[in-house]
Amino acid sequence: MSERLPEPTASPERTGAIHDIGYRNYDGPRLGASYIRRSLFVETLRGAYGLGRSARSKIMPFLLLGVMVLPALVVGIVAGYFGFPSLPIGYTEYVITLQVAVTIFLGSQSPAVMSRDLRFRVAALYFSRPLSRQQYVQAKYAGMAAALFLVTGLPITLLLAGALLAELPLGEQLPDYLRAMAGAGLHALVLAGVGLVVAALTPRRGVGVAAVVGVLLVLSGIQATVRAMAEEFGDATFSGYTGLLSPYTLVDGVVSGVFGADSSVGQQPPGVLGAVVFSAVTVLLVAGCYAALVARYRKALS
Repeated sequence: MSERLPEPTASPERTGAIHDIGYRNYDGPRLGASYIRRSLFVETLRGAYGLGRSARSKIMPFLLLGVMVLPALVVGIVAGYFGFPSLPIGYTEYVITLQVAVTIFLGSQSPAVMSRDLRFRVAALYFSRPLSRQQYVQAKYAGMAAALFLVTGLPITLLLAGALLAELPLGEQLPDYLRAMAGAGLHALVLAGVGLVVAALTPRRGVGVAAVVGVLLVLSGIQATVRAMAEEFGDATFSGYTGLLSPYTLVDGVVSGVFGADSSVGQQPPGVLGAVVFSAVTVLLVAGCYAALVARYRKALS
């Protein structure tokens, strides 16, 4: 038979002790939401080129960057070797001419920028820090636009370098170069907005890639078809406004109508009113894409 243990006696005094194991409050600088937004911008820009990810993720973006850069290098070398009086391709024409490569880059990288956070359900972790949905979208939008600007602006800059090596007058080349760089910036803003909105609609990357590429190709096809019909019926004014139907021709209309460049598609906006309309639609499109992204993340994480 087991012995009965004595009942514990109540002690009038507390016998517990607090041990100091080295934890202390953080008293350093608090970087806040601005630092988080800058870090997210850098991470988005790096992620668009597969930096910080697997080697396979780097193949497509750098291959497309090479596709964009290689023709500019060839044009510069040929112009310098044969002594051409002008470049075989204009600065403002370059992006339109290689728009397929730009479309594939946008289609392949927009889902990588937006869909992964939704697919793995980690977007909510960003908002557990002092970061608003607007700041999150601003960082993502700016990162994707910067990646696109690098794709479109780098080959244009190489064209200028080739022209200078060919001893073409800087005074003749610089104005067109600046117009083309302004167009590259507008292309980056407009295309990044469209691509991110479409990519944010689905957490599945494969669907997002097909959707972004499909939307841009369909819009370009519709624009070309409607323009051909307008020209067939002899309506020059309506034909000039068909550029509003595609992001590429929309930006081309702004560059030609506002900055005075030659139209890359041979169709300038009709007069001053046309230039104003193209500019207004561009601003509304960028603002609308930003508002749609903010609404998307407010709805997804509500």
